[in-house]
Amino acid sequence: MQTMIPVIETERLRLRAIQESDFEAYAGFYASEGARYYGGSCDRNDAWRRMASFIGHWSLRGYGVWALEEKASGAFIGQAGLWFPEGWPDREITWMLLEGHQGRGLATEAALRVRAHAFEMLGWKRVVSCIQPANAPSIRLAKRLGAVYESSQSIPGRDFDLYRHEGSQPSS
Repeated sequence: MQTMIPVIETERLRLRAIQESDFEAYAGFYASEGARYYGGSCDRNDAWRRMASFIGHWSLRGYGVWALEEKASGAFIGQAGLWFPEGWPDREITWMLLEGHQGRGLATEAALRVRAHAFEMLGWKRVVSCIQPANAPSIRLAKRLGAVYESSQSIPGRDFDLYRHEGSQPSS
């Protein structure tokens, strides 16, 4: 199944399909300590597979994770989107910024746009963010977005807290 990946925009960002040209920055992130909350650091081969899994998610689910392109520079600066791989507890809004791009509200801007897409375009009633308890910046962002702590979860190799986003319905 071939899925068209929509391009959506915010004031400062273009959310677009991940491209091969994003790989060097992507591999650099996954080789760094910054990747500790995103599955952990890895070598280039595993970074390639992770990137490919985000692209493939679009074909399998019809939605997925976008590359974040800064409009002013055209640079790939991270990713944000909708994620629900096998074994995951619920459909998730996820975000990640490359080093040097944090602290300017870009993740907030991207996550708000992704959440609006999930609720308005996809008609979702529930969406969460799965955040490791030590990831204080992502917890602050989730709370800034109006997400509320719902429960602690565990999947093999990861423990995280599940935050339900505003507009979502609680678990039954």
